[in-house]
Amino acid sequence: MEMQLGMLIPSGQPPEQVMAHIGAFDHSELVRQVAASGFRTVEIGGDLALFFPTAFAPPAIEKLVALRQTLGLTYTVHLPLWSVEPSTLLGDVREGSIRALARVIHATRPLEPEDYVLHATGALAAEFYRMNLPDVARTLILRQFQNKAHESLKTLLAETGIPSRKLAVETIEFPFDMTLELAEDLDLSMCLDTGHILSGFSGDVELFSALARCLPRLAQIHLHDAPRWQPGQPIVYGKDHQPLGAGDLDIGLLLDTLATARFEGPLVFELRVDEALASLERIRILRPTMIE
Repeated sequence: MEMQLGMLIPSGQPPEQVMAHIGAFDHSELVRQVAASGFRTVEIGGDLALFFPTAFAPPAIEKLVALRQTLGLTYTVHLPLWSVEPSTLLGDVREGSIRALARVIHATRPLEPEDYVLHATGALAAEFYRMNLPDVARTLILRQFQNKAHESLKTLLAETGIPSRKLAVETIEFPFDMTLELAEDLDLSMCLDTGHILSGFSGDVELFSALARCLPRLAQIHLHDAPRWQPGQPIVYGKDHQPLGAGDLDIGLLLDTLATARFEGPLVFELRVDEALASLERIRILRPTMIE
């Protein structure tokens, strides 16, 4: 992914140099630095627009297109998630969220992305998901969030005109079954996030069971490690997004399963570049024939 904090805000510099660096932000240069490490599929982060308003302006997109052509890149686009609430029960906020998502889709269309990854539900739904509520009450509330997300995604597809399978809903802090239902009802794709599933963010679902259920509509995988959550234990946040080998992910079995299924979509390391390179080395040791 190109949203690398160390590249956006370099450490060890005085404040005036940091501000000058931010003021001279060049989206294509950020992508170029990631590509320089050998990666040819780059995840474009829609949340960059929060802090860099020109990140998706036409001149910036033109430079990204040129970079794609000269370096032979492909892109995926992770739609904004910070401040966006497509599942909220407040209609005004939901409408604003749809506009924010649609704006990034329209802006990045020239990049011809492999797919657009979306968090179908936001922080508010996750907050209710975490609450100590009776199971019946939690399910009733979460169904309301799911229904509003359904409305938002249907509107988003209509307003942007993208094929439904270009929109991949990610396994996040929301019940896996409800997320998959959204994808099935609207004929969307899925983005399986290994660390989120392992950490228990999506409920009591085993990773390879989730993978098997996602495979018919799997568009991409967010590949990172995490300790395996056990039912009855508290969910610990911040332990996902670890390099491969730092948690309980059976990376060999995962790769073998994807190879058997002839999966050809992107595997995106949502890690720092050094962690992604270390994870590639881990794959090279386990499955050397899978690394070009």
